[in-house]
Amino acid sequence: MSRTSVPEAAYLAASLLFIFGLKRLSSPRSARSGNILAAIGMALALAGTFVLPGMGHFGLIILAIAIGTAPGWLLARRVKMTAMPQMVSLFNGMGGACALFISMGEWLRETAPAGDFGQALPMLLGIVFGSVSFTGSLVAFGKLQGLITEKSVRWPLQKSLNALLLLAIVATAAEAVPHHDNAWWAVALAGAALLLGVLQVLPIGGADMPVVISVLNSCTGLAAALTGFAMHNMSMIIAGTLVGAAGSFLTVLMCKAMNRSLAKVVFGSFGLSPVAAAGAAAVKSDQVMREITASECAIMMGYARKVIIVPGYGLAVAQGQHLVHDLDEALEKRGVEVKYAIHPVAGRMPGHMNVLLAEANVPYPKLLDMDEINPEFEQADVALIIGANDVVNPAARTEAGSPIYGMPILNADKAKNVIVIKRGRGAGFAGIENALFFNPKTRMLFGDAKKALQELVTEVKAL
Repeated sequence: MSRTSVPEAAYLAASLLFIFGLKRLSSPRSARSGNILAAIGMALALAGTFVLPGMGHFGLIILAIAIGTAPGWLLARRVKMTAMPQMVSLFNGMGGACALFISMGEWLRETAPAGDFGQALPMLLGIVFGSVSFTGSLVAFGKLQGLITEKSVRWPLQKSLNALLLLAIVATAAEAVPHHDNAWWAVALAGAALLLGVLQVLPIGGADMPVVISVLNSCTGLAAALTGFAMHNMSMIIAGTLVGAAGSFLTVLMCKAMNRSLAKVVFGSFGLSPVAAAGAAAVKSDQVMREITASECAIMMGYARKVIIVPGYGLAVAQGQHLVHDLDEALEKRGVEVKYAIHPVAGRMPGHMNVLLAEANVPYPKLLDMDEINPEFEQADVALIIGANDVVNPAARTEAGSPIYGMPILNADKAKNVIVIKRGRGAGFAGIENALFFNPKTRMLFGDAKKALQELVTEVKAL
């Protein structure tokens, strides 16, 4: 076997492991092994790179790997489940930055002759997609972390400015092709794309963050694939295409779950309209929330036939997933049927609630998606909502002026009784009041979800 065929074989094996690993990530039962397979694939790809013809500076390469591995390992070990969305955004941004620097490096090596559009295009697109993914992911991280306001940030002529910036990117890329020997064109292209990433994500409201994360993830995959084309690296092409395709598919599913087009998410902004704001104010002044104690909740659930639990971000914030499992087991010992209703955009990223409950060893067959669980709410004696808000808001069905109007929701309001565990009386992530909380059959159990669940578990066991 020649020296050139060894890295190619390593890249082929790595690509196959990426595919098998991604496939196994489709189920919580096999996700751990899928992650290990993908990690082995990445190790093979790195090993193959070391034996490429002409490679050198191995000391610096190993140093760079060590510098990247240390903080990555520490973050992965210490990050809380509530911070998982922003960690994903941060790591996704790092992937975009890698694609940007690699594409820029390939451009500066002048591997393509001036005017060769076919060879220059992958590098230029890698610079653009990598830049947008990098700064866009950083803004998304800032919103999720609370460093930047989660609400929509708008300014005059916002869309016009973004459109002009996009035209400037196209013009700069077109001018860079015949001037390949002038590095400043590529630098200007990267600068414009970096700015576009900030300006494009900044106006998007927090309620659209799950979709934005998917879009940026797809951009990072595309940037990696384009970088692979520029470097003639099969492994990067396949891995980037897998990430880009998975991110695109997930984006479509998220948009469908929110009943919003991708164009509305990316260009429309998600904010509280004046009509919705007026409606929210009217709800606050005209109706009251009815409170309930933990012992009363325990009696209601302990003597029920069927309870459906609706988890939300408040559960993740309180780190109460293990207590939910304890409550589940305590109810089932009394003969109560317990199921979980999972909305596609519950939490701050796709699959957030699934991961959270899987961590607490909740049996996966109990986690039912929206289409499966919605017909069962009418037969449920109690719908227990823990930290969820917008995904159970009936305004999505009835209020045309609401920013969530038309978004498919969980039909928790159709249960015979509704119990809501909520820290306070504030509005949800979309910034609007939830009429369900004022429904005559709804009772509010105010307080930290973890403390409230602990009280519920104790009271149910004491029945």
